[in-house]
Amino acid sequence: MGSLPHVVEDCFGLLKLYSDGSISRNPEVPCPTPLLDDDSVLYKDLLFDANRNLHLRLYKPSSSTSLEKLPILFYFHGGGFCFGSRTFPHFHNLCVRLTTAFNMLVVAPDHRLAPEHRLPAASDDACLALKWLQGQAAMHGKNVEDVDTWLTGVDFDRVFVLGDSSGGNLAHHLAVKLKAGSMELAPVRVRGYVLVAPFFGGSVRTKSELEQPCEEFWNLEMYDRMKLMNQL
Repeated sequence: MGSLPHVVEDCFGLLKLYSDGSISRNPEVPCPTPLLDDDSVLYKDLLFDANRNLHLRLYKPSSSTSLEKLPILFYFHGGGFCFGSRTFPHFHNLCVRLTTAFNMLVVAPDHRLAPEHRLPAASDDACLALKWLQGQAAMHGKNVEDVDTWLTGVDFDRVFVLGDSSGGNLAHHLAVKLKAGSMELAPVRVRGYVLVAPFFGGSVRTKSELEQPCEEFWNLEMYDRMKLMNQL
């Protein structure tokens, strides 16, 4: 008889890889932060890709009127491409704060996670989310029932993309793919990209990796483990 599968990689108890290639995820949400819900922002979830069962969450100021056109901000969460969801409280709370601070419609898409779906799945999904917005914009003003009512009062010409950690890498890949002016997304136009603490590295250590002291938690070993998860 063969030996039973054993754990070969354990990421914080949230994700375990076994010797037979199977994967288990802890259903508990990390970072048990209280959910910010002060009635200043309305939010709802939508399916943006039925084939991959991908959802996003829309946020808008509760005080917005039909007379103003809100700019749009895409927010891509972090998590090393292995963890995270629009439903995680700390990501949700950030989107609430972004909505109120900048008076924007915030779009927070999910993406497929590694190692079940290794890269470039996440960047492909990020592009699909923007393509979804393009589809909504193309139908805008045509009395098409598929257009979401929350998108009738937005400015498709003022779209911004913000990514946090691995989400910053997604923002980078979108900027490279779509190029200045984002012509392939017309009538949607991306005006800018914000990369918050993205990770750029490779098989060879960069100068900063070699010279800078490691943090207690986000250290080189952790980055290497995240890269491994996306290569399995």
